[in-house]
Amino acid sequence: MTTIEAPINCPSCSSVLEEVNYLLYCRNASCTVKVSKLIEHFATTLKIKGLGPASVEKLDIQSLEELYVLSLEDLCEGLGSIKLAEKLYKEIQRSTDAPLNVLLPAFGIPLIGKTATEKLSKVCIDIEEIDYDKCREAGLGEKSAHSLCKWLDEEYYQLCMLPFSFKFEATQALPITHGVVCISGKLISYKSKAEAHKVLQGLGYGVKTSLTKDVTILVNESGVESAKTTKARDAGVQIITNLLELTGE
Repeated sequence: MTTIEAPINCPSCSSVLEEVNYLLYCRNASCTVKVSKLIEHFATTLKIKGLGPASVEKLDIQSLEELYVLSLEDLCEGLGSIKLAEKLYKEIQRSTDAPLNVLLPAFGIPLIGKTATEKLSKVCIDIEEIDYDKCREAGLGEKSAHSLCKWLDEEYYQLCMLPFSFKFEATQALPITHGVVCISGKLISYKSKAEAHKVLQGLGYGVKTSLTKDVTILVNESGVESAKTTKARDAGVQIITNLLELTGE
């Protein structure tokens, strides 16, 4: 059997790679490939139309800071088209309205995506309030919290002058009118729990991922007598085997 050893150095800039949750990351802020991919990811997340790999290469953008100081003339010269330059210029300016809910996942921070950011938006007003304790209060795991705090300590200072408010957009919680639901095991009625959660919340149900004291309904479509199911039964929680009984679909 052939053994494949993980690389130690970045193939682009030769910097020592760092392992985070079994994934390897290059921490060299000047790594050309890393910068290019970061800008592409940033543009995709903020939905900046016209800023794909070809445009990034033509414009020779070396950092996110450079992206937001490009003038219309710079874009015209780099893209060779007034029409394309005008469209991209408007897209770049529009993107500065993005709240931290969208912006934070765009920075490519290991383990920090949309879900983690939405959790943080419930306990923080802006990026200055984020620390390890706030991360844990929001429900982030230890590794995610450490990853975000490390990024704040080591990389945020390079980006804090970007033209963003760095404030969270508070998410409005839907009113709970029909009880609180917890799903145990795999679902048959829906493709994913995320899809089921969205439907339930739209119908006025609260949703919890664990069996907390306020859960009134446990959904178990798998038929497996899990520890969660046993605990719910002992607590007098209603148990249903078909989620469609609640959603009516």
